Amino acid sequence: MPVTVVRLNLVDPAPTPESLSNRYRAAVEMAAFADDRGLSTVQTEEHHGTANGWLPSPLTFAGAVLGATRRIGVTVSALITPLHDPLRLAEDIAVLDLLSGGRLITVAGIGYRPEEYAAHGKDFERRGALQDEALETLLAAWTGEPFEHRGRTVRVTPRPYTQPHPLLLVGGSSQAAARRAARLGLPFFPSAHLPELEAYYHARRSEYGTDGWCMMPAAETPLLHIAEDPDRAWAHYGEHLLHEARTYASWQSAGIRSAVRSSAGDVGELRREGVYRIVTPDECLDFAAPGGGAGSLVLHPLCGGMPVDEGWRSLHLFAERVLPHLKD
Repeated sequence: MPVTVVRLNLVDPAPTPESLSNRYRAAVEMAAFADDRGLSTVQTEEHHGTANGWLPSPLTFAGAVLGATRRIGVTVSALITPLHDPLRLAEDIAVLDLLSGGRLITVAGIGYRPEEYAAHGKDFERRGALQDEALETLLAAWTGEPFEHRGRTVRVTPRPYTQPHPLLLVGGSSQAAARRAARLGLPFFPSAHLPELEAYYHARRSEYGTDGWCMMPAAETPLLHIAEDPDRAWAHYGEHLLHEARTYASWQSAGIRSAVRSSAGDVGELRREGVYRIVTPDECLDFAAPGGGAGSLVLHPLCGGMPVDEGWRSLHLFAERVLPHLKD
C-alpha cells in the first residue's frame, strides 16, 4: 500500500482573519478524519511573510494536529531551522515528541528566500553555518546532558520520548545538504528524485563512518485532488491550484530542484504538466497500482485556497472510493 499523505499549508489567495480561522479549524478536522481512516501522514511546511498566509508556524499547527489525532504521523517538510533559536527549537520538538508518543517527523531545511532571513534578523549568506549550529545543538540538547552552547553551559529538559532523539532528517537538493546529513549521521531527504545525490550521500557516509538512510521522492510525486468530474473541477478550481503553483515557482532559483516545481503559466498548462492533478477515484487507483508510478499518494485538499467544502468532497471520495481498495 502506498504511503498516503494529506498536505496542509493553509494558503488562501485572499485571506482574512475569519477565512483563515475557518481554514485552520477545517485543516485540523481533516487531519482527524485522515487519522480515523488510517491514512499515513499529515504533511505541513514553513514560509514567512507571504500575502496568501502560507503557514509560518508549522510546529504550532503540528501540535494542534497531534492533539486531535491518535495514530497518524505529522511531518514538517520542511522546517527552516536556521530561522529558529536552536535551544527553544529543541524544547518545542521534545515536547511535541512527548505529547505524540513519537509521531512527529521533522525535515530540517535551509530555505531559499533571502527575505525570510532578513525578516528574522538572520544573515542569508551564513545560512550553512546557521544550519550546522542548529542541527548540532538539537542533537546535543536531546541527550538531556549539559553541553556548551555559544560560550556557556546549558541543559535542555525534558528529554524527548523517542530515543536517541526525535526523527530528524536533513532536507535539500545540494551536495552541501547531503554532506551535512552524512557528517551528522542523520537521514537525508532530497527535495526531488535525485538518485545521483542519494549516491553522493551514501559515499560521504562511508567516508565519515556514520549510519543513515535516504528518503527520496518517487520520480512522479504529483499533488492530487479527487473529483468525480475532473473537467468540471479544473474549470471551477484550477485557479486555486495555479495560484499555489505560481507562488511556489516564483521563489525558486535556477539551482533549486523540487518534486513539485511547476513552470505553468495558465490552468491549461498546469493540467497538461501533471505536477498538480485532479483525478477520479478510479484514476487514483490506477496511479497507485503496481507499476502505476506512485510511491506515495499526496492529497492536497485545501490547495491554493480551495473552498473547504470542495476539500472535504475530495477527502471523502478518497476515503470511500480509493482507500478501501488500497487496503485490500
